[in-house]
Amino acid sequence: GEINDMNYVLIGCGRISKNHIIAAKENRLNIVAICDIKFENLLRCKESLGLPDYTKKYTDYRNMLRKEKIDLVAIATESGKHTSIALDCIDAGCNVIIEKPIALSIEDANTILKTAQKKGVKVAVGHQNRFNKSIQKTREALECGGFGKIMYGTANIRWHRDEKYYKSAIWRGTWEQDGGVLMNQCIHNIDLLCWMLGGDIVEVYGITDRKMHSYIETEDFGAAIIKSANGAYGIIEGTTNIYPKNYEATLCLFGEKGLVKIGGQAVNSIVDWVVADEGGNTDIIKQEFSEESPNIYGRGHIALYKDMVNAIVNDVEPFINGEIGKKALEVVLAIYKSAVTKQVVRLPLGDCSTTNFKGIY
Repeated sequence: GEINDMNYVLIGCGRISKNHIIAAKENRLNIVAICDIKFENLLRCKESLGLPDYTKKYTDYRNMLRKEKIDLVAIATESGKHTSIALDCIDAGCNVIIEKPIALSIEDANTILKTAQKKGVKVAVGHQNRFNKSIQKTREALECGGFGKIMYGTANIRWHRDEKYYKSAIWRGTWEQDGGVLMNQCIHNIDLLCWMLGGDIVEVYGITDRKMHSYIETEDFGAAIIKSANGAYGIIEGTTNIYPKNYEATLCLFGEKGLVKIGGQAVNSIVDWVVADEGGNTDIIKQEFSEESPNIYGRGHIALYKDMVNAIVNDVEPFINGEIGKKALEVVLAIYKSAVTKQVVRLPLGDCSTTNFKGIY
């Protein structure tokens, strides 16, 4: 299909950039420019992803914002730079898709939300697994009361990240620019769990530790119990210490009349499905609502972009807006705070930042 007239740029051409460019192409966006502080990243991105000849290359995003007419910016830089870049883009009147996490402090997340509202632009956050067929089907059953009242749910990320991964970019595993396994790898599953429990999370109790990666500042193992306003509990467990490779990412929900277990590389397949008052065939549901994932990032960016284009064109809120990004961030920061104070943390959290936890290990 032909390119539509929405001008798009990507800031940050690292590990996740491929998913963004594929999504931009699938949604026929006009990719006017890409930006990265490292020129070799720009070259690699342009060549390997088959970008059009007219796509410009910038090493300074402020220069790009001044020179180009831009409708939508995706920000896929290191986490600690999300806020300053997002605010510059919002000030320039651009709509933004921000990779997760939205920011690394509550104050920064609030500033992004307020500024976007003031400027009348949209903010979406990269919690794209909400668009997975398996997740959408589960949500639908949940809202129809299919599982009955939810007692509790669990989110597990049991993954492997080696020294090569952490050394691949200087920001990884730092408090200033990243956070640990909970903030970087687990936040997707934490977001899904909080959403499925329904209601706001009101209490968080957690522990974190650095067990295997002495060369990083942050946790490589974390566990928490969270409680929702409606009384449902969540159990979170995340690590990058699994030997010898990624093992699983699973989400389970247990209700009075049913249960669901979602697995696969990117919580993209239904493993178990039990709904009391549904005569439907479980095997058919498993087949119909599972999808192959090309990698751990899944296919959700395509849907995330499609939804964002719709939000801009029809002036509606994106499905995964800034508030959602802030809630996921808040739960992770609350786990960090609980781990340090050894106390239950009640939400909402006052201001809190990853940088508060420098030097805890």
